[in-house]
Amino acid sequence: MNMISRLLPKIESELQNQVARLDQPGTHHFHEMLTYHMGWTGEGAGPEATGKRIRPLMVLLCVASCGADWQSALPAAAAVELVHNFSLVHDDIEDNSDKRRGRTTVWKKWGLAQGTNAGDGLFVLSNLALTDLEAGYSPAIVLRAAKILHATCLDLTRGQFLDISYEDRTDLSVDDYWPMVSGKTAALIAACCQLGALLGGADDAQQEAYRAFGHYLGLAFQAQDDILGIWGDEALTGKSAASDLVEGKKSLPVLYGLENNGAFAKRWRQGPIRAEEVQRVAALLEAESARTSAQDAARQMTDLALENLRVANPQGEAGASLKSLADKLLQRGA
Repeated sequence: MNMISRLLPKIESELQNQVARLDQPGTHHFHEMLTYHMGWTGEGAGPEATGKRIRPLMVLLCVASCGADWQSALPAAAAVELVHNFSLVHDDIEDNSDKRRGRTTVWKKWGLAQGTNAGDGLFVLSNLALTDLEAGYSPAIVLRAAKILHATCLDLTRGQFLDISYEDRTDLSVDDYWPMVSGKTAALIAACCQLGALLGGADDAQQEAYRAFGHYLGLAFQAQDDILGIWGDEALTGKSAASDLVEGKKSLPVLYGLENNGAFAKRWRQGPIRAEEVQRVAALLEAESARTSAQDAARQMTDLALENLRVANPQGEAGASLKSLADKLLQRGA
């Protein structure tokens, strides 16, 4: 059994213990809402519904790759996953999404008011989980960990603000893209690596290398996801390659296409793209080098991520597992 396979059950157990704070008389139904969203209960429950738990894995692998005991850091691993899921619940509400991982979203199932409250509950639980670090770390380290996570949550809201505000703007450029995805995607991944290094006993320089690795990993991951959102193999990605263009998502290739101000930009400005047009519009984007430009940007972010990982110098089985996980996220093994 490899290290990731050993960590995942421990992460799941810790998450269930944290969410169980709500399993009290009078709030059993509230607890059920959260266990449903986390993928443990209800129709369709199981591995496909829980997600891959990438973020808590990165926390624990970074801890262990610094030579420390990862078990003491389990509350931090749970905290980042609870933050991630809080953001998913609220994103679903803000995006009016009725499906998440193939299942009905919490707000659609229980209503807008209860869905909002479920997201709030996950956020509070993440903060309470972090306080459990006091069993294995000094108050100074726990306070530092809390500051990192709280600053990251503020970055998440900044990124979401930009994403929503971009929907109706027509003056966006590629330069506007990176601050938005830095908040929405990269901030939490960077925090996972920084927290892991902090709890692993790394010095300030090594913590920064781990943080920068996570930051650029998040940027590369999002850029690649945007490319797959237009040209990906639906059988591999699990989502329609038509959806991003039909939904009018201002993804990285689209912003390159708008900057080119050619045939694609002209069609984009004429109004929503219909499903039957997607193949033709995607071909326009590719002909105008938007796909190549996005791939070049993703490659640049990938190189920066791997360079910072080299500087961080993760050790042992955990270090090898961290590198393997990064390669998988960056699709370098494909």
